[in-house]
Amino acid sequence: MNNFVLRARELRKNPTKQERILWSILRKNQFYGFKFLRQYPIEPYIVDFICREKKIIIEIDGGQHNQPDDIEYDLERTNFLNSRGYKVIRFWNNDIDNNIDGVYKILQREFGII
Repeated sequence: MNNFVLRARELRKNPTKQERILWSILRKNQFYGFKFLRQYPIEPYIVDFICREKKIIIEIDGGQHNQPDDIEYDLERTNFLNSRGYKVIRFWNNDIDNNIDGVYKILQREFGII
């Protein structure tokens, strides 16, 4: 089994608080019937959440993503995923913690619900 799959499995077993919160909304086709997978490998990356049907990836970022090296890495990562036909939506941990209704509305808009 390849290292990306093993790493993804490890990440699924140890989600962050924010990943658990968002997963409670997305899992089991609860979000308007769309199927999501979490900690999904798209080599050389592992994305937080993906809806393959809509080709949308959702990433949750902590404060470390504000560091110059991480900003550059995230941009490269997003550009790579965009080049594969995916749209990447990013939320800060703070958004999940303090404005889950706003996150939900953004997702509704991105998925063409509203």
